[in-house]
Amino acid sequence: MDIKQALWNRFEKYVQINTQANSGSTTVPSSEGQILLAQTLQEEVQAMGIQNSILDQGYLYFEIPSTVKKSVPAIGFLAHLDTSEDASGEKVKPKRHNNYAGGDIVILKDIILSPAHFPELNEYKGHDLVTASGDTLLGADNKAGIAIVMTLVELMQKKNWEHGPIKIAFTPDEEIGRGMDHFDVKKFGAEFAYTIDGDLVGFIENETFNADEVVIEIEGKSVHPGSAKNKMVNAGRVAADIISSWPETMMPESTEGHEGFIGFMNITGGIEKASIRGIVRDHDLSKLKSMEELMISIIEEKKKKYPLAKIKLLFKEQYRNMKEVIDQYPEVMKKLAQAMEAVGISPKIKPVRGGTDGSRLSFMGVPTPNIFIGGSNFHGRYEWVSLDGMQKSFETLVVLTKEWAKQENFANPS
Repeated sequence: MDIKQALWNRFEKYVQINTQANSGSTTVPSSEGQILLAQTLQEEVQAMGIQNSILDQGYLYFEIPSTVKKSVPAIGFLAHLDTSEDASGEKVKPKRHNNYAGGDIVILKDIILSPAHFPELNEYKGHDLVTASGDTLLGADNKAGIAIVMTLVELMQKKNWEHGPIKIAFTPDEEIGRGMDHFDVKKFGAEFAYTIDGDLVGFIENETFNADEVVIEIEGKSVHPGSAKNKMVNAGRVAADIISSWPETMMPESTEGHEGFIGFMNITGGIEKASIRGIVRDHDLSKLKSMEELMISIIEEKKKKYPLAKIKLLFKEQYRNMKEVIDQYPEVMKKLAQAMEAVGISPKIKPVRGGTDGSRLSFMGVPTPNIFIGGSNFHGRYEWVSLDGMQKSFETLVVLTKEWAKQENFANPS
């Protein structure tokens, strides 16, 4: 079995199915393409002889039975079906750049993937890289993960090695934060799991942001501008004043690593009404709460400055840092590191400056760190993935199944 070719064949097929999520939709999943991809995957699984798959509301679950007689933990692998709203996922045309020699890759006339701007490319000389055609995102996030998992499943049907129960799930709407909204932990059946949804080769993640949504609603007063003095309140101006009062050092564009921020993601309005929707993020929950307290104080100051305006502030919890859960089960990361080292990769642990399905799943009773797929620049036209990197991720999963087969069973974390 030519693993790299199998990965390419699947990946090329999957990315051409438009699964772009739609945050404005109330359906589950939020777009029809996700159902189409889930059905395609279920058909592939059934053709391999696996007859226990369940497709429910866009969630596809199935199991590969244990090949060992002793009781060992059931582990799971997950990848998500949807792609980001940030760039088009329609009519994706993947372009394969074999044996990358270094230097610029001209995706399109004005879309140039260059090590001058993306220096991590220098580490991928000799790799077979894949980009889109310049009009869309590629969809490696997370169809590369799907291709890796499905290729693993295919190999497990052809080769017999010792492994415990392997649980697989493909989930919808991860990109819009709904991936776990209707996830059935019992149908999944894993005690520990891994999302195959990371980025560059060797990087693994056991830590995410703590995340809240922030909504600020402003009600102004519309009066003819010729007689507006001491009568008009321009809600749009109040919104701008609130945003400009937030420290620039605590915004997404000026933070990295473990530094937190409030990002103002959507601003609408006029004189009578305005709204600000944003996100609050920090790996340390106490620091997240401190930022929220600072925003509360800013809003209180604006209420005094604009007494004729009505300003409402709301914070809504989205997810919490999965490290809090994963650290209680060190074997989850230990076995992953052992598997990576066995295939010649030095594990590099970093925090996710975002969230994964594993964030919420960990708090649902299944500790779930994140594994690399071998790509970068997700959500846009500069997105790329290495087929060689995908193969290393695949090899890691093979060894990981073997490592867990050595583990005597112990208490389910849930």
